[in-house]
Amino acid sequence: METILTLQSVQKVIGVEELNSTCELARELAPAENHATLVLACCQKAACTPIGDLLPCGEGGVYFTLILKPAKILAQENLSRALENAFCDTLGKVFELKTKKNAAGNILAWDAATHSYKKIVLVTAEKTAEQTYLLSAVVALNNRLSPATSKAWTSLKKIIKGETSKELFLDAVLDNFWKEYAFLG
Repeated sequence: METILTLQSVQKVIGVEELNSTCELARELAPAENHATLVLACCQKAACTPIGDLLPCGEGGVYFTLILKPAKILAQENLSRALENAFCDTLGKVFELKTKKNAAGNILAWDAATHSYKKIVLVTAEKTAEQTYLLSAVVALNNRLSPATSKAWTSLKKIIKGETSKELFLDAVLDNFWKEYAFLG
């Protein structure tokens, strides 16, 4: 039986070592790119939430923006919810973590060390032009968190007390996302 990686569902991957924000680059590239183009970075230097809060930015995280140009009109909040659900499913099923979502697009994971839920993923959705959407995510995977983010954020490495593959993690998330995306309408 052949194993097909979900990353292959992405039509094009634009990978960069370091940049300010994958969303900024995707916004610039979106008019010329096709549906299902993934902008992926090893490190973001200056990522912030839409309201200006600092995000984990260092090496070890997963930072991406998916450019979507669906054939039918979709609600931006449905796209965001589909990606949030994909992260929750992956963190719950693969890593057996307790997760919950908040209204700001954050996925929170139970951190047993602090006996509290902490942010582990932020999902944002943006409509840039007619039928062009940018779905972005910042994931604290194997990050060493800065003092500015360590109070509110945790990393997967800290919670599971071990490393995980960025590629396999992203593949699992995208697999769950494409399943959700197929039913949007």
